[in-house]
Amino acid sequence: MHMIDESLLGQVRDRFAHVDTCPQQGKRVFFENAGGALTLKSVVATSTHYAAIPDNQGRANPGSHELVRVIDQAKADMRDFMNAKDGQFFAGESGTELLFRLIMNACLGREKGGVVLGSTLEHPATRSACDRWATIAGHEHVLITHDDATGTVAAEAYASAVTENTVVATLLHTSPVTGMSVDIAQCVKAIRAVAPDCLIIVDGIQHAAHGGMDLGLYDVDGYVISPYKVFSRHGYGIAWVSDALSSVPHNNLINGPDDNWEMGTRDTGAYATFSDVVNYFEWLGGQVSNSAEKRGKFAAAANAIHHHEKTLTDTMLHGTGNLRGLADLDGVYIIGGVDNPAREGLVSFTVAGLASVDIVEKLNSEGIRTHLRKADHYSGNILDPLKFDSCIRVSLCHYNTTQEVAQFLTVMNEICQ
Repeated sequence: MHMIDESLLGQVRDRFAHVDTCPQQGKRVFFENAGGALTLKSVVATSTHYAAIPDNQGRANPGSHELVRVIDQAKADMRDFMNAKDGQFFAGESGTELLFRLIMNACLGREKGGVVLGSTLEHPATRSACDRWATIAGHEHVLITHDDATGTVAAEAYASAVTENTVVATLLHTSPVTGMSVDIAQCVKAIRAVAPDCLIIVDGIQHAAHGGMDLGLYDVDGYVISPYKVFSRHGYGIAWVSDALSSVPHNNLINGPDDNWEMGTRDTGAYATFSDVVNYFEWLGGQVSNSAEKRGKFAAAANAIHHHEKTLTDTMLHGTGNLRGLADLDGVYIIGGVDNPAREGLVSFTVAGLASVDIVEKLNSEGIRTHLRKADHYSGNILDPLKFDSCIRVSLCHYNTTQEVAQFLTVMNEICQ
């Protein structure tokens, strides 16, 4: 198994738009990937191509037939990429909108008096949807408290909270604030041991850019991603629903197909750009392995991404050359702990005595793009228990370099001296 060496990293970076420059700011390091990853150049070209086509799907002409073929191909690519043996994929307005829709239908599709189980680790997309639709559907919404020390939630926590009356459960694959992943397969196993027919929905939005999705392994009923966070563009979300969730009553047209979850005419360009994303992962997997099979290439790509991003975050935490890492700087607190095996390409931290907003502004003035997370409706669930009003989030992807991390550490060493 090969890793991402300097030569391959150059090829990787060449496939992304604005990898080291901002159209407004000029030269910059992009460490705001959790807010939206860089976009593949192929996605830009594909979007331009389909934006000019006037035809719609479902018409009796060659242009329409081609659009249908492209959408069908994209759905097949999604199935291969996420290893979905059954169920269906469809596009929606956004990841958040799709999570609301899946959770709404899951809650309404179960008899009153059940429990909707989630955790305090989750993004408000799932917590808010469960809070609203559990109440409307006559269920109790129960939240498991996540572990502040590790920044994640363990299968044991779900095992201790699930009951036979649990009808819907939600999981977050990776936190966009702590950067820590959740062991989906083990959490689902714990849930299904007690509530085998529970409808389980996963927010995979933050995890997707790091690869390694396997719906054949997870045994869940819904999985949602936001393509702009995995090298595609804004304007659409992608959801997968199992046969069980697909058959739950949901919004549909009178006399239309019962299993249809898409509302209105689809943007063929959106589907086509996700094929670009899948093709990219397959290409990367072919560069770091000798596998002839797609699944093997996807697994190899995810493995290489994980190792490269761990190198980057380890460097950020422990330093390089004469530069001290964040863990060695005075007053720095690392959310989720310093050496956490659940970490996926993200470090959130605070500095005692310094305002996080000032640090983010200083880094930005030095051409290093990070993000301020406030204790608001997006991040308060993580920051409030820690008694922080904000933190600095540094989110990386596999196209980032150790030199970029060194640039970041140079500024942080100046700030914390």
